[in-house]
Amino acid sequence: MSLDRLNPADLSPPTGFSHAVVATGGRLVFLAGQTALDTDGKPAGGSLPEQFERALANLLAALRAAGGTPADLARVTVYATDVADYRAHAPELGRIWKKLAGRDYPAMAVIGAVRLWDEECLVELDGIAVVD
Repeated sequence: MSLDRLNPADLSPPTGFSHAVVATGGRLVFLAGQTALDTDGKPAGGSLPEQFERALANLLAALRAAGGTPADLARVTVYATDVADYRAHAPELGRIWKKLAGRDYPAMAVIGAVRLWDEECLVELDGIAVVD
C-alpha cells in the first residue's frame, strides 16, 4: 500500500494539507465523524483547540482500531461551527495535528457548519484511510 502526496507547483503552497493523495493497494477505511466526546459521551473541552485535539484523538483511535496509523489518512474533512475562529487558531491546530498525527498530511477541507450533532461541540472530523 502506498499514499503519494502531490502538491503541484502551479497551485498555492499547501499549509497543513496535501492538494492530492493517490492511494494504491490496501483496504479503504471510512472513519465516521468524531467530535470531542469523552468515553462517557460527554463533550470535553471548552475551547476550539481543546475540542480539536480530542476530536482528532478520537478519529485516530478509530483508525488504530482498523489497523491504521495517521500516515494512512488519505482524506480528512473538518466541520467547524465558526470558520473564522478555526482560522484564528490555525497555528495552534497545526501544532496539535503534528503532535498527534505527524507531518504526513492528507487531502483536507474545512467546512462551516451551523451546528453539530452535539450542540456543545465546535468541531468534527471524519476521514478516509488506506490501510495495508
